[in-house]
Amino acid sequence: MNVIRFSDLCAQGQVCGKRVFIRADLNVPQDEAGHITEDTRIRASIPCIQMALDAGAAVMVTSHLGRPTEGAFKPADSLAPVAQRLAELMGRAVPLISNWVDGVSVEPGQLVLLENCRVNPGEKKNNEALAKKMAALCDIFVHDAFGTAHRAEASTYGIAQFATVACAGPLLAAEMDALTQALANPKRPLVAIVGGSKVSSKLTILKSLASKVDQLIVGGGIANTFMLAAGLKIGKSLAEPDLLEDARVVIAAMKARGAAVPIPTDVVTAKTFAADAVATVKAATEVADDDLILDIGPQTAAALATQLKAAGTIVWNGPVGVFEFAAFENGTQTIARAIAESSAFSIAGGGDTLAAIAKYGIEKQIGYISTGGGAFLEVLEGKTLPAFEILTRRAAG
Repeated sequence: MNVIRFSDLCAQGQVCGKRVFIRADLNVPQDEAGHITEDTRIRASIPCIQMALDAGAAVMVTSHLGRPTEGAFKPADSLAPVAQRLAELMGRAVPLISNWVDGVSVEPGQLVLLENCRVNPGEKKNNEALAKKMAALCDIFVHDAFGTAHRAEASTYGIAQFATVACAGPLLAAEMDALTQALANPKRPLVAIVGGSKVSSKLTILKSLASKVDQLIVGGGIANTFMLAAGLKIGKSLAEPDLLEDARVVIAAMKARGAAVPIPTDVVTAKTFAADAVATVKAATEVADDDLILDIGPQTAAALATQLKAAGTIVWNGPVGVFEFAAFENGTQTIARAIAESSAFSIAGGGDTLAAIAKYGIEKQIGYISTGGGAFLEVLEGKTLPAFEILTRRAAG
């Protein structure tokens, strides 16, 4: 993907003395008292900020936090806790600036954090006047927030239209490179794992991937719907019977290309959905009317693990069972460990997927862990993200 990279501008000496506006993703979870409970996104944003400071820029950073009402700032909307944590991590003062749209005072070597950008009226609807005001604040706009790359808002898209220079920060560039490697130029075989509770929420992804991948592994409630489409009984398991024809279309599309959607040969069932429910391993053909399928069986998990270890590229979004319950985590754990042990380039994204990666301690063995949930899914759907589109257009002049 042809975009201007901020790292290249820094290396070429084009950033010194310039005003740099970085759109970061600092939308971190907080407890009821306003304390940050998990700071991964702040840590992930620091390399871009430090790169700008090291290059001699005057640095402005902004982000959204939560879902504030435009034009109605409340203390809970403030980036103050983020400014404090950023200051601790970077070992320097990070002043927080309010009402910044009409002008910001910042000198080369200085860093300021601009208050929650989603409070600005017109942000969500990409108001042109607001975007032009933001663009006027800087010489260089840096988009480094992949988690917002699927949204065309004033601080992500409009500013990129009107800034003198618009480029991709290191975090965004890394996401673009990883997604290109996994989907545009994959080493074969390309295997995709799509889990989750509903086919409807992942249907466009499944159809898009069916035209690209060599194997499409489905898990969770999605697998139940595919089992039903294959003529198997699933008891009282979560499924979407009205989407059976869609599932059959995906199966047929894969088959026409000599590829496959592996249907589980064994499953783990329970009578109730509970952590202490008794788990029973059964052949996929022996599911009772009062059974809930809560995981793939060990035979299926082992077969899928063998496929994953032989893959060239793996795209992973979603667990294959209720891995939060110890009795029903074997499928997800087996697949996670197989991905970790595979020599394939692997890219993983989505909240539940990241939780599984953390649970099994395989972060270092995944090729690339995507920081964006919705943006990652939209790329899998075959969509061009607004951030990629505008940065590519600006690079082309």
